Amino acid sequence: MSRAVQNNVVVGLQWGDEGKGKVVDMLAKRAKHVVRFQGGNNAGHTLVVDGTKRVLHLIPSGILQENTTCIVGNGVVMDPAVMIKELDALAADGIDCTGGRMLLSTEAHVIMPYHRALDGCREEALGGAKIGTTRKGIGPTYEDKVARRGIRVAEFLNVPALRARLESVLPEKNRMLREWYGHEGYEVDQLLAWDHPLAERLAPLATDTVAWLHRALAAKEPILFEGAQGTFLDVDHGTYPFVTSSNTVAGGACAGSGVGPKDIHQVLGIVKAYTTRVGAGPFPTELHCELGETIRAKGHEFGATTGRPRRCGWFDAVLTAHAARLNGATAMALTKLDVLSGLEELRIAHAYAGTETVPTTAEDLEAAQPIYESMPGWTEDITACRTWDSLPASCRAYVERLEQLVGIPATWLSVGPGREEIIERPQG
Repeated sequence: MSRAVQNNVVVGLQWGDEGKGKVVDMLAKRAKHVVRFQGGNNAGHTLVVDGTKRVLHLIPSGILQENTTCIVGNGVVMDPAVMIKELDALAADGIDCTGGRMLLSTEAHVIMPYHRALDGCREEALGGAKIGTTRKGIGPTYEDKVARRGIRVAEFLNVPALRARLESVLPEKNRMLREWYGHEGYEVDQLLAWDHPLAERLAPLATDTVAWLHRALAAKEPILFEGAQGTFLDVDHGTYPFVTSSNTVAGGACAGSGVGPKDIHQVLGIVKAYTTRVGAGPFPTELHCELGETIRAKGHEFGATTGRPRRCGWFDAVLTAHAARLNGATAMALTKLDVLSGLEELRIAHAYAGTETVPTTAEDLEAAQPIYESMPGWTEDITACRTWDSLPASCRAYVERLEQLVGIPATWLSVGPGREEIIERPQG
């Protein structure tokens, strides 16, 4: 990725969990502002710095770089208790989020207790047909946003406005909770009492982040836009209905932060060297065998938010190339290459039998039959490698083949979980 480029979007090109947090943390040292533009605390970005592991769910991963201002944009749905918990945990580690280092859009929507309750009740009622939601209230909050009955940060911080909105929406929410699911429901005063201490803590962070970002653009200060989840969890382009409730693709960075497309210069797609997925839904290259378990154990493939074991499989170049097109990705960062060390054979899905197009429905993708090609693996431990030439020849060949199939260069190669365990690959 060119050092001269100012504004970059970081997105996942698979089903999430690709390692976006580590890449954002690394690139944030070249940015002045880091913006989270969609999703909520259903995403978890894991950072390992000097042997210390941190998991962030709402606060942008750039917070560990002292030169950055971190912004939770208007496209995010925000659980106030979760945000405060993360702020307190960072403060306990000596990471100061005050003094303008953390900003919260007044246009972001707030996850209310009834959103979490509805999310859990609905998922439970689905029985064996569960979507695999994290039950954090994300979907119901976005639902209310689109239906024009949501509560934004501006209303959350304004007691009269919040009371009026709750008096309007609670009768419907309580009827659903009580009559459909046997839940006790909520009262207006109960929610106002819940709101007060949280709003008091978050009020100093709340501001017009769109105006802030446009001042940054005018000053030519570099901005990094941080996506959550992955392309195939996008509500429009993912494996619907096994998706999240927001647009996870790079185009969402504009709507979710308030900047225009002309202000985005490059899109970096994060890609794991194999494929994983959490929750239900189609997964053509999934390994239902001991090898899948081996990759899960070696790669520590357990959800950062839920702790659920991730499903593991071979690299799917068909879907990843499609994701690169959907995002307009200009380069990719390939993560967890070290997890493949020790495997004698690596397989790559380069096509699906009987079709030259990418299946667009979950049913068609479930039925897809991958066509694989094989490549030799490597036995060397690559975690100490810091240059392209120091990697084993078979590892370099694997990376080059993925570049050919996906159609974009791999400019960053992660060879371990730590901040320093990464190779910047010269281009040209």
